[in-house]
Amino acid sequence: MRIVLVGPPGAGKGTQAAYLAKNLSIPHISTGDLFRANISQGTDLGKRARAFMDAGQLVPDEVTIGMAKDRMDQPDAVGGFLLDGFPRNVGQAEALDAMLRDEGVALDAVLDLEVPEDEVVKRIAGRRICRNDSAHVFHVTYNPPKTEGVCDVCGGELYQRDDDSEETVRTRLEVYHTQTEPIIDYYRTQGLVVTISALGKVTEVTDRAMEALEKSEG
Repeated sequence: MRIVLVGPPGAGKGTQAAYLAKNLSIPHISTGDLFRANISQGTDLGKRARAFMDAGQLVPDEVTIGMAKDRMDQPDAVGGFLLDGFPRNVGQAEALDAMLRDEGVALDAVLDLEVPEDEVVKRIAGRRICRNDSAHVFHVTYNPPKTEGVCDVCGGELYQRDDDSEETVRTRLEVYHTQTEPIIDYYRTQGLVVTISALGKVTEVTDRAMEALEKSEG
């Protein structure tokens, strides 16, 4: 299957993408991973992206599209893929459609993870990260440490990242609504959108997504 995963920040896209890709035996293609790989490997696209990022500018669509195309052309993605973070706007969605048409294939589904805005704010603003090891992540409501402000694993100080503040989260949501959400309507006109609730346990959301994708395929 060829799937695009969409949803607001805090919807759990990265977590669900990993589970779904494994269940469907297709590669999980993440925009973040693409940028890191191209920059670390010093590819031409990576160098171009780095120049814009170092200047504090947004990376142009053409660079992002080029990275995505290179990845989708790899042998493991010939039979399908799950895109996470791409396309991010309607222009990128149109470019993706053109790429797939050139290959004589098309998307099978666009999985839309739906989460109420207040829940998104609660999920992200409640995160606390260990200063000693950022892999140690807690949540004031869903996964609180035994001692407030102290990492259960190593005893390090827990803190809230600047981009996890409520004000920043709401700004990120506004960017999502204006730039990314329109691709849902774009794909809905093609009959590709499958919307599911992203509330509940991770496994419950995965099961819900798999069931919805199977129905869309049928």
